[in-house]
Amino acid sequence: MIIGIDSSLGTAVAAIARDGEVLADEQSENALGHAEVIGDLLSRALQAAPEPTHVAIGMGPGPFTGLRVGIATARAFALGRRIPLVPVPSHDGIALGILLRDALTGTETPRFAVVTDARRREFAYSVYDGIDDDGLPIRILDATLSPRDELDARLAELGAVRYDATGVSAAMIALAAARALDAGRALAGFEPLYLRSPDVVAAHAPKRVS
Repeated sequence: MIIGIDSSLGTAVAAIARDGEVLADEQSENALGHAEVIGDLLSRALQAAPEPTHVAIGMGPGPFTGLRVGIATARAFALGRRIPLVPVPSHDGIALGILLRDALTGTETPRFAVVTDARRREFAYSVYDGIDDDGLPIRILDATLSPRDELDARLAELGAVRYDATGVSAAMIALAAARALDAGRALAGFEPLYLRSPDVVAAHAPKRVS
């Protein structure tokens, strides 16, 4: 069983069996208040999967504070349970959901871009083109920032259809992790995909006190 967690857009926690069966899928669409809801969401998911073997965590892109809450929770939970942590780009989870939805309806999926709001009048986007033999989205452009008024022109140059996402399915994060584990692949590193520096940084030198 795999617990999936993502806090890049709202907060989501899910539990799936290794074969992909969704056992629990809990989410809060509130873009704020991650710390207030994530504990309850995780508790409800654990009722359906009390003995998880892995924790899959969406690594972004996303705002600094939201990502930090989800990643810290996933790391602490994995450490406490002594189970592996599996990092997954959040856009990969969205892309996998799009590809599976189209496969179920017999729709051919063109090259597409997953687009999420990065704030400060910017979008984050990743470009995908099909699904590979391991059942994972083929990412041809890693997550990148674009000014809002330039994004459509950039996607036109790439020949990619635009898919705007307002949430991430933790079940799809967990499923991407399960497929990556089966294939012996790593989808992301363990550093969050912030794409930009945090608003607040430590001072370069301590202030002198007299």
